[in-house]
Amino acid sequence: MSHKRNLTIVLLVSAVAGAVIYQRASAPRNSATATVEILSSQTPSLEAPTPTPTYESCSYIWASHDAPELSEKLNQALQKLNSAASANAQFFGEDCVYADGRSTFSAMEVDFYIRLPAEDLNATAEFGDWIKQVMDTIAALPQAELGARKGYAEFSFIKSAAERIVVRVPIEAYQSLDPTLSGAELFAKFYAPIAPTP
Repeated sequence: MSHKRNLTIVLLVSAVAGAVIYQRASAPRNSATATVEILSSQTPSLEAPTPTPTYESCSYIWASHDAPELSEKLNQALQKLNSAASANAQFFGEDCVYADGRSTFSAMEVDFYIRLPAEDLNATAEFGDWIKQVMDTIAALPQAELGARKGYAEFSFIKSAAERIVVRVPIEAYQSLDPTLSGAELFAKFYAPIAPTP
């Protein structure tokens, strides 16, 4: 019984091998294909081709970057209004950090930081008037030159290293206000005093 089975397996394997050989021998070949097969059989290559990466991933991290040209332009404009003032601009967005340490930055918004010395931190009407002047100057900056949407302006009124008032004004919120607001009203809209810690 096992002899018949073995004979059947041998015949079956032989038939399959014969069919494969027949198909290869009878398949039409052009000379280019034959040449490639002969060359590759004579000089086998042991090295696999190095794949070329089509996409390299990175990790996104929130980041801020200085905007020196815009800072200079803003600083000059504000010093014409008050020579004691100083300002700078920063882009806020995302750094795309690659495995080798290099990164690319995509700006989402540009924010403005304005500092002004102050003798009296209760001069809220004057602070509001200053905020209005600066915000109108920022609003006049051409959007096409900024490279990102306008975010906010942060005002620091500084009496000393330990005494200051900080007011953050979102630019869109400012532009939606009634333009006839007084300086004191404008200041009150955006100033949120920090409660002292016990």
